[in-house]
Amino acid sequence: MKHVLHITAAAVWLATAGLAQAADLKMSHVRPQGTTIDTELKVFADAIREASAGEVNIQIFAASALGDYTTVQERVSVGAIDMSVQPAATAADRRMQIASLPFLASNWEEARKVYGRGGAMHATMAELFAGQDITMLAAYPVYFGGIALNRDAVTPGTTEAKGIKVRVPGIKSFQLTGEALGYIPSPIPFSEAFTAIQTGVVDGVIGSGAEGYYSSFRDVTKTYIPANTHFEVWFMIISTEVFEGLNPDVQAAMQRVATEFETLRWTVAEQDQAKNEKRLADELGTTVVELSDEQLSAMAETVRAAVWPEVLKDIGEDWARSVLDSARN
Repeated sequence: MKHVLHITAAAVWLATAGLAQAADLKMSHVRPQGTTIDTELKVFADAIREASAGEVNIQIFAASALGDYTTVQERVSVGAIDMSVQPAATAADRRMQIASLPFLASNWEEARKVYGRGGAMHATMAELFAGQDITMLAAYPVYFGGIALNRDAVTPGTTEAKGIKVRVPGIKSFQLTGEALGYIPSPIPFSEAFTAIQTGVVDGVIGSGAEGYYSSFRDVTKTYIPANTHFEVWFMIISTEVFEGLNPDVQAAMQRVATEFETLRWTVAEQDQAKNEKRLADELGTTVVELSDEQLSAMAETVRAAVWPEVLKDIGEDWARSVLDSARN
């Protein structure tokens, strides 16, 4: 049964906002039209538009139509694009790598404690975005990551060298994770990844999960390994300049709507992950590899030992340790 986020209180919040002038906002996201995030953001936009009698209009641009998410974040920072829901790009601030630190959370309960509203990572990312003149309205939990291959797997439950070249995001933590798991990582922008696999430049992808592989790589995913490599969380962001140009009451209303959007997302994200793993197997015939708890634990231990010290050194060990200590308490 399909689910859609319903923002029931938006009308009450925005009806009394006292808008001074119309605001037409462009919002980017990375998935194709018709995917879960696309549907949910249209509901979010509709709630705001209807409640404000058309005074606030959010136009959704799917499938990175406004540019790769790294470029979009830069453009949101300077106000050239108004809003986005996307992964954090690390080019402007390497400390943002901490959000994708491999094997930081082991299950959904831990993920919500760390990444959910009130958690250490939520507050940390909001602060880092603020340093780029970006206001973070919400976190959007997506899935635990895995490995997609356009071929059969090789020793998938181990960290042995596999001789398989895979696309990874241009983020140090993902590159090191790929190496630690026995793959040959190749940093390639998300917008170019499908073609790279299709043409044989690489044989697979690390950096996404079942939802991402089903949405964007379905024709080149013969094997899926749910290795829980990282917890994927996206962020609803808006240019601070644009946000502060809105009526203060509208700002408060948007924050409240975004909070409800985030809260509701946490109630369905885990179900979405299971659904998309099943869709890969049932609809596409993808081989979904089953890994034991012992294999997952051993992989996590190896990757943490190999990757964490290097990433923390890169982003500032004292700062990173303070965030991780707070996240674990």
